[in-house]
Amino acid sequence: MNSETVIHAPTKEKAGKEPKPFSELCLMDNYMFGIATRDIQTCKSMIEIALGIHIREIRWKEGEKEQPGPRGKRGVRLDFIVIDDEGRFFDVEMQRKRVKDLPRRTRFYKARNDSPLLNQGEQGFEKLPDSYIIFICDFDLFGLGKFRYTFRNHCEEVPELILEDGMCTVFLNAKGTNDMEVEPELVEFMKFVRDNTCFDASDYTDERIKEMYQKVQDLKRIGAMEDGYMASEWWLEDERDEARREGREEGREEGREQGREQGREQGREQGEARMSSLVIKLQEAGRDSEVGKAAVDANYRKQLYKEFGL
Repeated sequence: MNSETVIHAPTKEKAGKEPKPFSELCLMDNYMFGIATRDIQTCKSMIEIALGIHIREIRWKEGEKEQPGPRGKRGVRLDFIVIDDEGRFFDVEMQRKRVKDLPRRTRFYKARNDSPLLNQGEQGFEKLPDSYIIFICDFDLFGLGKFRYTFRNHCEEVPELILEDGMCTVFLNAKGTNDMEVEPELVEFMKFVRDNTCFDASDYTDERIKEMYQKVQDLKRIGAMEDGYMASEWWLEDERDEARREGREEGREEGREQGREQGREQGREQGEARMSSLVIKLQEAGRDSEVGKAAVDANYRKQLYKEFGL
């Protein structure tokens, strides 16, 4: 297992809400998910069970990472990404809180994930690897009771015709009910993800899940892990983290709209002031005010509209 275990204490004041006891953490909790997936074998097992595939070897892995966007544009924070020995790319995200824009978020993640996979000047796109985004959710995003929802691009006119773009998006539902339609290890895994405190290793039949269970229990016995959790709980709690993110987005959009409205109002005021000034000048030249307004309308209105965006 990766030897990095120190999580630095925050510089901000902790929130007032009491943290969930460290002994009760499960993989749905950001902190436990983050430290558990430092282990490559755990990542490999998660992906295999989530997709029902076999991975011989993980060639490259990176844990939680900020991917900044272009200057002035939004970036993303990925939970963990790996590339296997066949070159397949996997992005795995834990999603505890229901958010309405999750499908569109996957679209954004796809774009951010794909852009670094080809070198500048590289011709063609045949080297773009098969790519998977897996969201492990503590809710049923689509309300159909499935443990797994798999999406690939297909033709509306010919549904069986798949667009071979190498992209696959999977939503796992920890509250699924279709036990008989999926692999038993997926059902076990989703049970384990939601709660590993009321079971022990013998309650699971899949060896990979037993191994993950034991690793989580080992982590809970490491004092430094609990100390790190207590020190950093303020930013790792899912609901507060999501609320801040949504609040920032709403605040930015509100600010943008206020800025646009202020700009429009300022433009209108400037336009009216300039029109009034022109009317006065025409009046001073001895013209009737009505004639002056008509002249302004005829000669300057289009210019004012163009200049001030009215």
